[in-house]
Amino acid sequence: MPETHAVRRDALRKALVEKGLDAVLVTRLVNVRYLTGFTGSNGALLVTPDAEVLTTDGRYITQSAAQAPDVERLITTAIATDLVERAATNGRVRIGFEAHDVTVEAHGRLTGVTENAELLAVTGAVEALRAVKDDDEIELIRRACRAADDAVAGLWETRLAGRTEKEIRNDLEARMLAAGADAASFETIVASGPNSAVPHHRPTGRVVEPGDLLKLDFGALVEGYHSDMTRTVVLGEPAQWQRDLHALVAEAQQAGIDALRAGATSAELDRAARDVITAAGHGEDYTHSLGHGVGLEIHEAPSLRKDGSDTLADRMPVTVEPGVYLPGRGGVRIEDLLVVRPDGPDSLTTTTKELLVLA
Repeated sequence: MPETHAVRRDALRKALVEKGLDAVLVTRLVNVRYLTGFTGSNGALLVTPDAEVLTTDGRYITQSAAQAPDVERLITTAIATDLVERAATNGRVRIGFEAHDVTVEAHGRLTGVTENAELLAVTGAVEALRAVKDDDEIELIRRACRAADDAVAGLWETRLAGRTEKEIRNDLEARMLAAGADAASFETIVASGPNSAVPHHRPTGRVVEPGDLLKLDFGALVEGYHSDMTRTVVLGEPAQWQRDLHALVAEAQQAGIDALRAGATSAELDRAARDVITAAGHGEDYTHSLGHGVGLEIHEAPSLRKDGSDTLADRMPVTVEPGVYLPGRGGVRIEDLLVVRPDGPDSLTTTTKELLVLA
């Protein structure tokens, strides 16, 4: 989509001018991809007011030409330093660099290229642009959500009791691939019984048993874009405390969703859900933030946390995922991926959030 990438680079140019810079050096590969379409493992991009240059090495001559046909390319082994030298060819320049990506060692190399270049930290400039998605991006995320929805629907139809957490993980990930995913978005969480009280439990050889809460946190990757969903079910007839815990988390999640609107701050959203859990006496059992943005990365801006200052805008996809965890007993998390819209959030996740009783 050369036209789409050109629009994104123009948006970065506007930010460049506003900051009084002569150029921006983009070294984070995910940001290079966002701005050019290039998906190689080595590359950097220089954006100036009237041009852009993509550097990569000889392994990617053909790939870079195909993926970034509208950008001037420079094939070199000195990926970033050659771009700094290029920018300073005609005199002294102020170059913004991604300080959250460039190491101290790399910064030393860049500053040593030429006396004509003044390097100034620019943190999160491209990430801020990425937070608001275009129609094509939202459709890819929707497809990723659909693959995850379809996969878990098939999993629910199988017998889970007697299988290990690792076996269930492998089955779920295989079903996502069969549903059209390129890969799993991240390391799938399958947590049963007392393990469900661990927010980011890694699947083990524990056998799932009747009476267990079973928490699944998973997502699909489609053409570089991620999805993210969590569902908690129960094996066999649930105990009353399990019903109550699930109902509480569902209420908190709905409060967070109801507060999801353009102009709301991340702290306001987190508080909407957290207050419900705190009022029920489980404030100390809710140990993480409410959610995060999703796109080319599984965790990206905005960050929905209680001390956050990010402000939501139209077309931002975010997760809403409160949880309550009782050590030694079990935990519940419910997570959907939604897009902020003027007339209310659009849920890209369609799997039921009811407390399913499975075998």
